[in-house]
Amino acid sequence: MDEFPTYPSGLRLTGRRVVVVGGGHVAQRRVPHLIAVGADVHLVSPEVTPAIEGMIGAGEVTWQERGFEDADLDGAWYVIAATADTAVNEQVSAAAETRRIFCVRSDDATQATAWTPAVGRHAGVTVGVLSQRDPRRSAAVRDEILEGLREGTLAARHEKDRTPGVVLVGGGPGDPELISVAGRKALMEADVVVADRLAPRELLGDLPADVELIDVAKLPRGRSAQQEEINRVIVDRALAGKVVVRFKGGDNFVFGRGYEEVLACREAGVPVTVIPGLTSPIAVPAVAGIPVTHRGVAHEFTVISGHLPPGHPESLTNWSAVGAQTGTVVLMMAVENAPAIATALIEGGRSASTPVAVVCDGTMPGERTVLATLGGLATALAENGVRPPAIIVIGEVVAVAHPAVFGGRAAGEGRTGASRL
Repeated sequence: MDEFPTYPSGLRLTGRRVVVVGGGHVAQRRVPHLIAVGADVHLVSPEVTPAIEGMIGAGEVTWQERGFEDADLDGAWYVIAATADTAVNEQVSAAAETRRIFCVRSDDATQATAWTPAVGRHAGVTVGVLSQRDPRRSAAVRDEILEGLREGTLAARHEKDRTPGVVLVGGGPGDPELISVAGRKALMEADVVVADRLAPRELLGDLPADVELIDVAKLPRGRSAQQEEINRVIVDRALAGKVVVRFKGGDNFVFGRGYEEVLACREAGVPVTVIPGLTSPIAVPAVAGIPVTHRGVAHEFTVISGHLPPGHPESLTNWSAVGAQTGTVVLMMAVENAPAIATALIEGGRSASTPVAVVCDGTMPGERTVLATLGGLATALAENGVRPPAIIVIGEVVAVAHPAVFGGRAAGEGRTGASRL
């Protein structure tokens, strides 16, 4: 039997007076939750932390700038004794007991009449965990429950949203740990998953056995599912009453043709929602330790698809204008055309000594970074056997990230050649 048996109950404190005695870090952790549920928070303490002072200044908390008096509890529904002074906390407890007000003690839970559980909320569900005065265990159990709710692995299937429609899910740069919580939850709740080659493949193995998986992998120089067919598949499955997840790598709207799928759904009268993903031109350099902007070095960055070479009649990129820029240039789908792009940038005014990093298989187990200069990029790609997928970062931020290779140089001055890391 529990040493201190408790009766769990949910408190509705909206508009009700709650008194917090103490203005230190314990109070700083408790007050935001009280504000979030709409409590009328009155704080009594001679001093407060800067964070609490900000809440007071915003009108979220009423502050009595002095020591505690028994009368402070008059009209209160709930009280938290959160000072570092045991005598004061005992005074608060006694005053609360006289007035039949439940009191939490931060210093000695055995002397309290209420305990604060580890609390979390998701989709209208409040989770509170108490584990016999072991706050770390309470928090750990709470986090496990919330993770299950957010990822869709815990909620009963009949409780899930079964409204037919299409959800576009950006899977991030490849590492399954980098998908958003909302994206993973949508996957687990799908009836049909329509997946690209670059979507995090490990996550497909976690799908329930009854989920229909449709592979629309666009393999280079291989099989290709045309966009029109993808549109038809997701619309047809949704019209058949299914919850369809269109699962992509990166983000749906960054060279992912996601908005074409949105338009197809809207035209067919199919509900469609979007869950963004970490986009590779930012996430992959970040994981590789390369910032796309850096104070005093680059105040802008440009993301360009390199799937068409300079001069191609269908290309919309003004490579001369890009070459005249001084900020960071990030190229996607550009391995094949990178030598021609480098030439066009140099012709547009970019120095041939500009640092370049080619991040291959970013965030994946085989990730590697090839370093070069813009003038030596073609040679570096060939010598290092670079193949897609890869993100190419052009600019002085590469020198910031790799001073051992590009160090001791002013902007625009550097060395040629390449370094494989």
